[in-house]
Amino acid sequence: MGESRFKEALLKKKGFVYTFELVPGRGSRGKTQDDILRMAEKAAASGLIHAVSITDNPGGHPALSPDVIGLEISRLGIDPIIHFTCKDKNRNQIESILYSLDRIGLFNLLVMTGDFPLYGFQGKSKPVFDLDSVQLLHLIDQMNLGLEIDGKAPGGGIRLPPTHFLKGCTVSPFKKLEPEVMVQYCKLYKKVKTGADFVITQVGFDVRKFDEAYRFMRLNALRIPVLGNVYIPNQSVAKAMNRGRVPGCVVTDGLYRIIEEETKAPDRGRKARLDRAAKLVAVLKGIGYDGAHLGGPDLTYEDVQWVIEKSKEFSPTWEGYVREFSFPQPEGFYLFEKDRGTGLNTDVPVSLRGHPHKALGYMLMRFFHHLAFTPEAALYKPARWFYRKIEDSWLDGPFTELEYWLKFVSSRCRRCGDCTLLEVAFLCPQSQCPKYLFNGQCGGSFEGWCEVFPGKRRCIYVRAYQRLKSYGEEASLKEGYTPPRDWALDQLSSWANYFLGRDHHGSKQLGKDSS
Repeated sequence: MGESRFKEALLKKKGFVYTFELVPGRGSRGKTQDDILRMAEKAAASGLIHAVSITDNPGGHPALSPDVIGLEISRLGIDPIIHFTCKDKNRNQIESILYSLDRIGLFNLLVMTGDFPLYGFQGKSKPVFDLDSVQLLHLIDQMNLGLEIDGKAPGGGIRLPPTHFLKGCTVSPFKKLEPEVMVQYCKLYKKVKTGADFVITQVGFDVRKFDEAYRFMRLNALRIPVLGNVYIPNQSVAKAMNRGRVPGCVVTDGLYRIIEEETKAPDRGRKARLDRAAKLVAVLKGIGYDGAHLGGPDLTYEDVQWVIEKSKEFSPTWEGYVREFSFPQPEGFYLFEKDRGTGLNTDVPVSLRGHPHKALGYMLMRFFHHLAFTPEAALYKPARWFYRKIEDSWLDGPFTELEYWLKFVSSRCRRCGDCTLLEVAFLCPQSQCPKYLFNGQCGGSFEGWCEVFPGKRRCIYVRAYQRLKSYGEEASLKEGYTPPRDWALDQLSSWANYFLGRDHHGSKQLGKDSS
């Protein structure tokens, strides 16, 4: 099995890497599908682009599966990168599809949580999110090593042949608020430690943010290649991004005014957009990025080729274009102090703003946790004894019901039986996060609001950061790995499962207290 050109260029640092994003349409055939195949065919013939990425139901709408058209594209002679999201598939189907991709030779993946599902057949689709992106990266990493089947499962106790995936991930540095910025980087840290092989940024046009993400990775020894997203929006797409309608993508008012003015030109601003993209590619290369991920509506292959070739002309003087990408969000947070000379950042972290007040509810939850829910707690051993005694007795049901209502009032409990309140500052990701994320924020939040409920519900990871920061513990969000929910425990007592060592905390508790 030969190594792909994309993988070789990326991991062996063989020059600056170029990828381009293709967006399949809805339906098995049609102009959209024909156009992206023609684009891929031209890219394969030129050899200028290392790989084309294929989106997975972007915006939460149904579209042709990326693996199907990815196989067609691979036969044209260019590497596809399959966007692989968690939103529509449970973990069994995820594993099945991954083995199918490995079988047909589609090894390059961009692993993401995915946009919240929206319009489908006769209404909105049910979101799945059985795994989050960190858990999915962990699964693929284990598959690459040769997944060991649980001995209790049919055919268990064996190790499967290893897969051969190259695993990419994403990060959204273009956030306004400190909690959003910090939880994005905490999750990026987790993704890399869990096995990500490369990273692509989300869409934005603030060069200090591009530099910030690269600098964070370097200072935290996250030594994987990083590609900057160079998106080329037309006016209508820029308007949607400006109004926060495209999750994770940021076009500020200042940039939108420029794009709006450019559309008055005879070419409707096309030359100006391409020129800006070429300059951004040059700046990314100058900062130290390993490649550029290009995309945008209505682009021809000739447009992409022009951007790449023009960027090479701009590269020797890239510092001069940095200030052309100074589009900060009003009162936006940056992780590092600004370098007044270059317009980028220094390696000096900013002084983080204040300490939030300690909320009474959070204080009480912490108190009860330290009273009974750590192996060293005064009530821990009595609680274990109690739940052993009432297991399968007539008291089991009433105490499970009592627990549920206490936790419903405090945390809107969903009776998952495998409680993760502790991992998210006593906020329940099963009831308070529409994507049920256990290991960090998705990329879709906007100014602290949840992607699915903008202006109505704060992102739970923004809230968790504030709670933890009030105790100086915000760095804990980048530590550890929370496994996916065990559905065998659904509707059971999470306290009983915790104290009897049946939930995801079990091995830790039992290891510390064998009584």
